[in-house]
Amino acid sequence: MHGDPGIGRGLYGVRKVHAQLVREGGVAGVPVSRRVVARLMRTDGLRGAVRGRQFRTTRPDSCAPRPPDLVKRDFSASRPNLLWLVDFTYVATWSGMAFTAFVHDAFSRRIVGWRTAASMPTSLPLDALEMALWTRERAGQTTDGRLDGLIHHSDAGSQYCAIRYSDRLADAGALASIGTVGDSYDNAQAESLIGLYKTECVKREGPWRGYR
Repeated sequence: MHGDPGIGRGLYGVRKVHAQLVREGGVAGVPVSRRVVARLMRTDGLRGAVRGRQFRTTRPDSCAPRPPDLVKRDFSASRPNLLWLVDFTYVATWSGMAFTAFVHDAFSRRIVGWRTAASMPTSLPLDALEMALWTRERAGQTTDGRLDGLIHHSDAGSQYCAIRYSDRLADAGALASIGTVGDSYDNAQAESLIGLYKTECVKREGPWRGYR
């Protein structure tokens, strides 16, 4: 219902989804409480459109240990696989929000990994990272699947500080680097890539029906 292009269109919040269910007589004739609707939408990462503010893709985890900033706003690289810049963003589609994670090589300015999904759990940027490592392995640029010494720079989002993500970076021989919280300049090149993505791919071709 939330993503139905004829009803919710990815815009309905808890109140409107619940009201629509009441009009339809519940689910299979069984009434559904607003609390249940809120819990299910929260579990699936669904939310309504909000006027006046945007989605927050960066949600710092104050309890997670944070690696130091190894880049210091110097996004230059003398060779491939020396510095990867990562980030993710969102765009509106007919069926709801679509979140896209990128892995960007600072030397070639090439997107070496990406992933798009309807929500933004840790698996979203992790899948983009796996694609980037696979791309470099296919090109014969890894050693036993590792890129020892690679600096992986991100913002302080909880997804990038997650244990699963940190463990995968360590397995790949990469060094995690994180900029300061709430400062886009500390990941300016990745922010610039997102701007190009929205301008050249989304605004020219959209609106998209969904994220697939």
